[in-house]
Amino acid sequence: MSSNPNTIFKRPESLSDNITHYCPGCTHGVIHRLVAESLDELGLRERAVGVAPVGCSVLIYNYFNCDFMEAAHGRAPALATGFKRTRPDMIVFTYQGDGDLASIGMGEIVHAANRGEKFTTIFVNNAIYGMTGGQKAPTTMPLQKTSTSPAGRDVTKAGFPIRMAELLATLKTPSFIARGAVHTPMHIVQTKKLIKKAFRLQNENKCFSLVEVLSTCPTNWGIDPNGSLQWVTDNMQPYYPLGVYKDPEKKNGEES
Repeated sequence: MSSNPNTIFKRPESLSDNITHYCPGCTHGVIHRLVAESLDELGLRERAVGVAPVGCSVLIYNYFNCDFMEAAHGRAPALATGFKRTRPDMIVFTYQGDGDLASIGMGEIVHAANRGEKFTTIFVNNAIYGMTGGQKAPTTMPLQKTSTSPAGRDVTKAGFPIRMAELLATLKTPSFIARGAVHTPMHIVQTKKLIKKAFRLQNENKCFSLVEVLSTCPTNWGIDPNGSLQWVTDNMQPYYPLGVYKDPEKKNGEES
C-alpha cells in the first residue's frame, strides 16, 4: 500500500492482499470492502471476529485481516452468540448468504434476533444458491430460472421469496434492520452507511443488527456482469425495497 500523503483511495487495513476466488462480476468483493472500511473507520479491527458461512464466501477468512471462525451450514448466529456472550468486549459479525441464512439457518437468525444478541449480521442476498450450482433459494424471484427450477419459480408450489429484513423487523426485541444494495455507486455509498451504523451500534452495546445487501451472481443467473447489475434494478429492488426497517435510535413513526 502506498504511503503517499496524497493517496485518497487504498486497500483497507482490514482486508488482506489475497486475490479472491469470486466469479467475474460478483459483488461479494464490494461488500467485503464496505465491511472492512467500516471496521477501519470505527477503529474496531483489532477487536473484530468474523464468522464465516457455508456458501460462496466460505473462504472469507482469507480476505480479511482480522480473526475468523468457521461455522457449520446455517449455524453462524449460534457460534456468534456463544462467542459474543463469552467475550462481550469483542466486535462479532456473521457474513452469510441467502441459502445459509434464510434456508438451513432460518431458525438460528430468527431466534438470535429475538433474543437481542449483540452481534452484527451481513446478509448477502443474490436470490440463488451460488457455490453449489445455482439451485433455487428461499430468496429466488418468482419465475426466476435456476438449476432446480428450470421453468422458473412457481409461487403456487414454492411460495413467494422470503423478505428477511421485513420478517425480522416484526420482532419486538430492539434491533437495527436495514436493506441496501451494491449495483450502483450511489447504492454502494448508501449501503456503506448502513453497515457502519450496524457496527457502531454493536460497539455501543445497543442491539442486534442485520444489514441485508442485494448482490449479483452473473455465473448462476446466466447474465453478463453489466446485465446482472440491471437485473437487480429491474427484478430484485422492486420486490426487496431498500431502506431501514427498524432502528433503536428512532421513535415509532419517525423516519430513519
